[in-house]
Amino acid sequence: MTILLTILGIALFAVGLLFSIAWHELGHLSTAKLFGIRVPQYMVGFGPTIWSRHKGETEYGIKAIPMGGYIRMIGMFPPGEDGRIEARSTSPWRGMIEDARSAAYEELKPGDETRLFYTRKPWKRVIVMFAGPFMNLVLAVAIFLGVMMTFGSPTQTTEVAGVQKCVIAQSEKRDTCAKSDPESPAFAAGLREGDKIVAFNGEPVEDWATLSTRIRETIGPATITVERGGTEQVLKATLIENTVAKKDEDGEVVPEEFVPAGYLGFAARTEILPLSFGDSVDRMGGMIENGAEAIVALPSKVPDLWDAAFGDGERKDDSPVGVVGAARLSGEVLNLDVPTTNIVATFLMLLAGFNLSLFLFNMLPLLPLDGGHIAGALWESVRRKIAKVFRRPDPGPFDVAKLMPVAYVVAGIFICFTLLVLVADIVNPVKIS
Repeated sequence: MTILLTILGIALFAVGLLFSIAWHELGHLSTAKLFGIRVPQYMVGFGPTIWSRHKGETEYGIKAIPMGGYIRMIGMFPPGEDGRIEARSTSPWRGMIEDARSAAYEELKPGDETRLFYTRKPWKRVIVMFAGPFMNLVLAVAIFLGVMMTFGSPTQTTEVAGVQKCVIAQSEKRDTCAKSDPESPAFAAGLREGDKIVAFNGEPVEDWATLSTRIRETIGPATITVERGGTEQVLKATLIENTVAKKDEDGEVVPEEFVPAGYLGFAARTEILPLSFGDSVDRMGGMIENGAEAIVALPSKVPDLWDAAFGDGERKDDSPVGVVGAARLSGEVLNLDVPTTNIVATFLMLLAGFNLSLFLFNMLPLLPLDGGHIAGALWESVRRKIAKVFRRPDPGPFDVAKLMPVAYVVAGIFICFTLLVLVADIVNPVKIS
């Protein structure tokens, strides 16, 4: 049964991956057709074509390798300075430029002169290139908000899940009390598992964030009002200073950073609770911010990935995960010993996270990514406006094809990074905790 569920989870992720790619390319396709650009092909996947069908002037199809997709638009790059579009140079770098330019004019037909991508105004080209990643963002937000507002999100409450018997600095990362460790204030005050803290120092508390802040700000005597067995009781505790995990301005724990603060000594129970629309949007905003920071931090992850793939290094929880790793996680999700609703919610969140990553990654201002074409169109608009202000001749379209040598280097780096992640996903995968 475990193997079948794993295979089913991987298959479901593959379907979700194909849909996400098709959804992304649909954004490019619909806006390109809206602006009158001819699109000969709309393909999901790479490699050999396993199915295709012509509808109108576009061939729609699915290819064998579900690692991406594309639409082919006529005239992605302008002609060369001499007006020619075919490759004609023996220079390797120049050949890259002219090969890209020549490929942009494949299947050119009479009448296409007015339907070329590069002839559209910069703002229209920005929309066409942004529409793909934007579709992934829309899908990610829709799934995130839907799951958070209906199923819910793991949320710490003011209910006591367990009481620490002694005081241990969290930086020590141990659970066993030593004889020299002093008794924890919570244990000394008689706090019990199952108690619900409803007030701290006489002031009501309804959420964990508020209670945690008040505890951290208090050193010395304090009163704790708990709900136990249907009645309220007031416990007296003397909080002490301890080394605890640092929290950021949003109340999230900062990994591997510790600060001195007031300490009581208990664990809060975590429950899955539906969030309001406002709270869901705030949580979604935090996820987007964290995702953007993770994209920027990718280069710094290479040494740890290398150690995890080819050495004895530990695969960290925040390590980058590729398609293979995500598929493995999907297989693990279906094997979790939790209610079916939890499994569905976890799988949907995994798919939403993948779409959010697609959006953020494609927005990098580097060719051959969508963000590179967006940057080229914006630069063209800026330099044309500058020329107009200073009454200079129109510089014409910005020739993005001249950046193709750089694009090949960037693509090579991405391929190497992808292969490194692939090896790490196979030999030392990230697992669901």
